[in-house]
Amino acid sequence: MPPRFIPALAVLLAATACAPAQDVYAAPLEAEYLGVKTRLLDGDLVNFHVEMRGARGPRDVEDYAECAAAQYTLIRGYGFTRHLRTNVDEEGGLWRADAIYTISPALPRGLKTIDAEVVSSACTENAIPMV
Repeated sequence: MPPRFIPALAVLLAATACAPAQDVYAAPLEAEYLGVKTRLLDGDLVNFHVEMRGARGPRDVEDYAECAAAQYTLIRGYGFTRHLRTNVDEEGGLWRADAIYTISPALPRGLKTIDAEVVSSACTENAIPMV
């Protein structure tokens, strides 16, 4: 590469690195949230089925399930939840997620722990419905 192109490339790379990251809980503009089904599996183990249209991809429907889990946790009088797994499927523009979380009064062990109040607040601010 000729030396005269190196400064232009450096400017381009620097501008790209400074681009703002997508807000984790930013709701898609055309989202249609179709409901949450919750099933208590065993004591602190909860299954969430959510459906939506207008998702930009799997992350949007995963966020919807996480918002439902956070609100459910608060409704049950607990403060924390831990994500175990989420399966996402899309067919004909209808997105579905089948997610499992544990709920607990204290911060659980593990990597995917969630402070239910913080997540619930972010979901409210971004107009993502909850349970």
